[in-house]
Amino acid sequence: MDNTIFSAYNDIKRRLQAAGIEDYGFEARVIIRHITGFDNKKIMLNYNMPLSAAAQSKLGEIIKRRVARCPLQYILGEWSFYGLNFKVGEGVLIPRPDTETVVDTALKLISEKAAPKVLDLCAGSGAIGISIAANRPDSRVYLLEKYEKAANYLKENIKQNMVNNAQYISGDVLKCDGAGQLYDLIVSNPPYIASADMKTLQPEVKYEPEAALDGGEDGLMFYRAITENYKSAIAPGGSICFEVGINEAQSVREILRSAGFSGVETRKDLAGVDRVVFGTVK
Repeated sequence: MDNTIFSAYNDIKRRLQAAGIEDYGFEARVIIRHITGFDNKKIMLNYNMPLSAAAQSKLGEIIKRRVARCPLQYILGEWSFYGLNFKVGEGVLIPRPDTETVVDTALKLISEKAAPKVLDLCAGSGAIGISIAANRPDSRVYLLEKYEKAANYLKENIKQNMVNNAQYISGDVLKCDGAGQLYDLIVSNPPYIASADMKTLQPEVKYEPEAALDGGEDGLMFYRAITENYKSAIAPGGSICFEVGINEAQSVREILRSAGFSGVETRKDLAGVDRVVFGTVK
């Protein structure tokens, strides 16, 4: 491999493309930024600069893991979401752009609430709850997570993003943990992949924790449980807001309507997929 930034970038693209990675151009740019510490403008101004021996060694290790289809987010150890940086690694779900629609919707739902109380269920890395807390400093956000590995990232991300109004809670949504008070908003990106579909996932997704993905026989187990267990924890006029999987929006809307929620609606993500379902307690 030639050792200039430009030649390294082209080689990364070639190797990622050969490994079957779809967004190889984007990932090559991210990797170059990571190993050089340069932004895009500085890369363009210095594309003929030789990479140091340390950067070449680091690059080699990154490519080795990435062509084996380890998620780039895990390799780099952090990822950007809603303008914030989140520590991620094996044991925690990777924040995805689709989920930013959940945060957009959640912030609108509490836009007229003074000092809102928010509960983020199945919080994982804390991407949703921490983003809400960062954008509503007057809020109090509780992030409930069952698994220790994920919780360790969550707690680190609270500190890294300096959201003093966010608090980690250890708990299990299937046991109604955290439901002992009233919230203006309950938000969740629960496991929602049908058990039978777990074997068909992309190689990268198989690195992610199964417990954060498997939503039971039809993918809807957690939506039913959360709706049943937490409706009584929503203050009058408060809302519940879910991220949903592809082709699940209609089923989740029916779950909320059957439970007596009003104003049940759907929001699409940037790809035009029905990604968010929410409803209000009268």
